[in-house]
Amino acid sequence: MGIFERYLTVWVALGILAGVVLGNFLPGLFQVIAGLEFAHVNIPVAILIWIMIYPMMVQVDFTSIKDVGKKPKGLILTLSVNWLIKPFTMAALGVLFFHYIFADFVDPQTANEYIAGMILLGVAPCTAMVFVWSQLTKGDANYTLVQVSVNDIIMIFTFAPIAGILLGVTDITIPWQTLILSVVLYVVLPLVAGFLTRKHFDGRTDDLNAWIHKLKPASIVGLIMTVVLLFAFQAEVMLKKPLDIVLIAIPLIIQTYGIFFIAYYAAKKMRLPHNVAAPACMIGTSNFFELAVAVAISLFGLNSPAALATVVGVLVEVPVMLSLVALANRTRHWFAYT
Repeated sequence: MGIFERYLTVWVALGILAGVVLGNFLPGLFQVIAGLEFAHVNIPVAILIWIMIYPMMVQVDFTSIKDVGKKPKGLILTLSVNWLIKPFTMAALGVLFFHYIFADFVDPQTANEYIAGMILLGVAPCTAMVFVWSQLTKGDANYTLVQVSVNDIIMIFTFAPIAGILLGVTDITIPWQTLILSVVLYVVLPLVAGFLTRKHFDGRTDDLNAWIHKLKPASIVGLIMTVVLLFAFQAEVMLKKPLDIVLIAIPLIIQTYGIFFIAYYAAKKMRLPHNVAAPACMIGTSNFFELAVAVAISLFGLNSPAALATVVGVLVEVPVMLSLVALANRTRHWFAYT
């Protein structure tokens, strides 16, 4: 395990701290950066997300999809959780907490946008970081590639419709063109770039692995700088509304643990081996927060409550997912079937 994976929480925490500090001491600079937009997409954020995602996408081997028939149950579990359960439980929790439980603490318009941000997180299952979670749980690397590959293909066609339907249910007008553009920018094009890169190294596995190894520092820098920018954009709001951060975090934490235990219980009942069950549950539990943040910024603006909700998702995800990785590793014996 590299130093990035070993100290992931530390790097993200430092990025969050740096973003909040810089955003409060240099607000003018980040206002200028926030204004660098094209078609409602922030260019610096888009570049950093691309830098972060591209190395992950290079690892996605679409030829491995042909092996899916050998272990279909793990894939069925992942896809069921991702597309039949998770988006709808996230929307339900958002409505429950912000329209009812927390109704006295947040005005209705802000509450709706917090729900929208949560929905965007729920409709974006993990793509990039899942390789880290799989490695930390000693998952089957090849099968994880199958799960990610199939999931990404499905995401291309389902993210915008499901997000649009759920956001529409919460009475928010959806600019479909922006939503679809974000899917193209942050899912389709990185996948195509990864595919073409693998095609370029076709048959030269050592060269491909060497290229991926060279890209890893860029991915680390992209992740940390994305976190710094996101928290810098929201720094003033976060310091002015600490209670809102807590209110958003509560349903997100409940959703994350709840989805994991549903998936983990199902994996045990399906008698999946641990090296397939753990990554399957991690994919369904964690979020493609890069995409969710990008879409929230595109739809509602950099300083919107929806964007803040997705940024809080980043704040919550890493420590919670690391706790679930530890739990999965401690319960490996549950999957030692006789």
